[in-house]
Amino acid sequence: MGNQSFFSLVKKGNKSSFFAMVGNGILAIAKGIAYFISGSGAMFASAMHSLADAVNQGFVFIGSVLSEKQPTEKFPTGFGRVINLFCMIAVIVVSIMAYETIREGIHLLKHPAEVKGIWLNVSVLLLNILIDGAILYKVMKEIGQEARAESTGLGIFSGAFKNVKRASPPTRLVFYEDLVAVSGAMLALIAVLVSYFTAYQLLDGIVTIVIGFLMVGVAFRVGYDNMVGLIGVAAPKEVEDRIASTIFEHEAVIDIFKLRITQEGRYYHVESYLELKRGLPLSEADDIKFAIQDKLMSDPDIADVTLGIIEDDGIQEWKGSKPEPQ
Repeated sequence: MGNQSFFSLVKKGNKSSFFAMVGNGILAIAKGIAYFISGSGAMFASAMHSLADAVNQGFVFIGSVLSEKQPTEKFPTGFGRVINLFCMIAVIVVSIMAYETIREGIHLLKHPAEVKGIWLNVSVLLLNILIDGAILYKVMKEIGQEARAESTGLGIFSGAFKNVKRASPPTRLVFYEDLVAVSGAMLALIAVLVSYFTAYQLLDGIVTIVIGFLMVGVAFRVGYDNMVGLIGVAAPKEVEDRIASTIFEHEAVIDIFKLRITQEGRYYHVESYLELKRGLPLSEADDIKFAIQDKLMSDPDIADVTLGIIEDDGIQEWKGSKPEPQ
């Protein structure tokens, strides 16, 4: 346990959420200025989305920092689920912003606004695509790192969609939000250009509503993920197989009688009963247990390990994969 300095906790905070907070804060200010000058509803929706993202990422970054606190006597399992709580607060912010965005879109359908300052709008939205695109690329790489399935080239994009469920809660939230941010900025850019160069004024309101509903989608997706996280969820199958494989690497382990892995935030809590080969003295069995425990604890994603040992009963309990014998 022990004390941790504030700065050591900040260094462990989720980097994607920090950079997303700064980037979206800059974009929200730029888009707000562009909206007041141009009157574009799509720009208003995009500004609301960037503001919601900036606030959310701030909450998420603070939550990721607090979740790194070491366990205490009062909270012996640590603070991993704090990040889920902060992500739920972020969901409320997104929902409010989504409502305001959809309401503005409906207003624009009834009362289309003339778009002015076209090149200011275009410049801000291109800046939006550039900044959020860079953040999205960074978070996609981070998903690969957290899922231990790093890719290169175009594989980074497909790998991110494939492995996003195995990423930590703050990384998932940044991914979903920036995915909507980039697509929303592209839609807003199309709406601004069409509204300015053609007589068709309804697209501005339509795109505003679409961006609002995309934000609702993010709120539901992230809300569900973090509600499950707050309740306590089992680790993904890939993580279970990896931990089981590490256990079976010790030649004295014959079977896994029971294995339970609970995910809290980005960390895993492991409880297991291992069946060791028959005839081992208690002192040797204890040494084997501690050796396996130390090896599992060397995994940076594992917060604590509780192991029990029993003698092999001759019945194969573990139905998962086992490493091939050397």
